[in-house]
Amino acid sequence: MTQSNYSPREKPRWETYSKCIHCGLCLNACPTYRELRQEMDSPRGRIYQMIQVDRGALALGPSFVRHIDLCLDCRACETACPSGVEYGRLVELARSQIARHYRRPLRSRLLRRLFLAGLLPHRRRLECVGMILRAWQQSGLEQLVLQSHLLEALSPRLARIARLAPRLEKPFFTRQLGHVVPARGSRRYRVAFFAGCIANLAFARLNEATLRVLAENGCEVVIPKEQGCCGALQVHAGLRDLARRLARRNLEAFLAEDWDAVITNAAGCGSVLKEYPLLFEEEQPELHPQALRFSSRVKDVTEYLAGIDFNRALGPVPARATYQDPCHLAHAQRIRSAPRQLLRAVPGLELVELKEAEVCCGSAGIYNVVENEMAERLLAAKMRRIDETQADLILTANPGCLLQLRAGVAGSKNPARRVMHVVEVLDKAYQTSP
Repeated sequence: MTQSNYSPREKPRWETYSKCIHCGLCLNACPTYRELRQEMDSPRGRIYQMIQVDRGALALGPSFVRHIDLCLDCRACETACPSGVEYGRLVELARSQIARHYRRPLRSRLLRRLFLAGLLPHRRRLECVGMILRAWQQSGLEQLVLQSHLLEALSPRLARIARLAPRLEKPFFTRQLGHVVPARGSRRYRVAFFAGCIANLAFARLNEATLRVLAENGCEVVIPKEQGCCGALQVHAGLRDLARRLARRNLEAFLAEDWDAVITNAAGCGSVLKEYPLLFEEEQPELHPQALRFSSRVKDVTEYLAGIDFNRALGPVPARATYQDPCHLAHAQRIRSAPRQLLRAVPGLELVELKEAEVCCGSAGIYNVVENEMAERLLAAKMRRIDETQADLILTANPGCLLQLRAGVAGSKNPARRVMHVVEVLDKAYQTSP
């Protein structure tokens, strides 16, 4: 028997990848296959390559790494798969092997280490960088550089990435950590709110809107002070040891008290928070019961509101709107009807279904930065579908999708269209309620 090119720790395993019957139903669901029409850039093809690496027939080298890197980890293939293949688990374990055993170019290593390990896990560092970037944006220098086309001359790719930069919002939401928001009227529920990391700086107003909407629904909302980055981007990059350290911090912060639910407004965060048990199956199994207890309480905000007979005292929000399914809400968490149920309850909101709403917009964590060309192709396809709806309001339920879609609107023929989170629409509706 040939020797596997994986190391024993946390590798793609036979009991998971053997479920793939190579039927091909995943092909048209896969965004990269739809664009490239290359078998090795489909879920079936990537699983085949994982098997060959395990059998020692394929090196864990540049070719394998390239095909795995091009995967968005959107998990649309899981929705399409008749055999229940847990593709997300497979690709994340493959990336863990790559992170341990493949030496990337120096620039890539430094950027990954700086952003994923040196910045995101550290609140104070993140705030300092946020203040610098906000000053850059507020000074007008950023806009001047973008309008000068200097970046296009230096690097078209760099220019496209620069336009994805989020607007930093003061005051940062970090000032709310440790606070308790009382319910409006009688308290029906007591929940904890997961605030995220970058969201504290770039989506502070969205987080505040989420608190108001929960309060309007009888929730007392506690924002644990010691919480931190969820670890989703680290998991997707294969940095599972770092993701475990971040998960342990959140387990300690959120299991200190008993809640009716732990609420998040970010589909990407919610997906990994619900899958914390996977981080502790093989490594540090003594924490697995705690991870199970925590994950059982995690709810996306749309999922939670739709499940508690939400407050329907909503004022009008007159607009023609369409909804884009975040991949990690629709495919990883299997939540599709809840956002639509909430939106259909808003008076004056005409909800037009988006064709291929379940196809990734190209955001996928930091994919739109590291694989910008493919992300731009996916975004262009998404914007064509949005144009068909003639909607003036684009809705979604994940901060990363908000950034990507806003970049799409900015570069479109209709830059006046707005992009909002579902919760922001509800917040507006409660504010206009008689």
